[in-house]
Amino acid sequence: MIRGVVVGLDGSADSRAAAEWAAREAKRRFLPLELVHVWEPVPAPMALAQLLGAETQQRWSERVQREVVEDLKLRHSGLDVSVEQVSGRPAEVLTRAAKDAELLVLGSRGLSGLGGFLVGSVGQAVVAHSEQPVILGRAIEQAAGGPVVLGLDTDSPDDTVLTFAFHAAARRVTPLRVVHAWNLPPYLAYGLPADPELDAVLGKQDAASLAGVLHRWKEKYPAVEVIEESRSGSPADHLVDASREASLVVVGRRIRRSPLGAHIGPVTHAVLHHATAPVAVVAHD
Repeated sequence: MIRGVVVGLDGSADSRAAAEWAAREAKRRFLPLELVHVWEPVPAPMALAQLLGAETQQRWSERVQREVVEDLKLRHSGLDVSVEQVSGRPAEVLTRAAKDAELLVLGSRGLSGLGGFLVGSVGQAVVAHSEQPVILGRAIEQAAGGPVVLGLDTDSPDDTVLTFAFHAAARRVTPLRVVHAWNLPPYLAYGLPADPELDAVLGKQDAASLAGVLHRWKEKYPAVEVIEESRSGSPADHLVDASREASLVVVGRRIRRSPLGAHIGPVTHAVLHHATAPVAVVAHD
């Protein structure tokens, strides 16, 4: 079975934009594209209501699926596109679909007039539970250009996240902008005057640490231009700022198999909610 690119489709403008993004990604990877439309069961009392129009909704759903498939095949000749309609809870169905995919692409709900976006409950649940990469797609026009941005934890860099980011940059023939943020000196919390010399030393140390982590990866991917950025302050703020010029932002999510449940992490959570470019969340041990 060929692992392909899966995209969730609900007929909304956001999901159609995500399908377009996923089609481009599938062509870059020479993989098939599968559209998954989730038909959520209607509670029994509502199913009896005449105003619900279940058959009308079903016909509308099928029409949307046909239109999207035809449009994608027209815009991306040679792309293998299929569609599957599944009954169940969207988050559970899409998480299962991701298990057999190279990656899963979802749309996002836009916030009119604001520079970020709000990830809905389905998107958050899928990101938190999927062990395959999940992309929250937005800003399709912007996604055609710009560097790939990677948020890197130099204390525990993960090969899965780094490999995904380097491959993404190589496929797009675009630079990889690696962003790492280091904590401000503790004296700032006590209102003490800044120490420029200490800040400079800490900055150089962090830049050297970042360069050390990336050294073997730059040798492994010589065709990828790597831009290293070591900055003081909030990593989420720096990644959100970098997303304005990015084609894709890549962040990691540590897999936690515990009774406490799944966890996205504060930096990844903030980037998902406020980045203006598509965001790839790569799960890792």
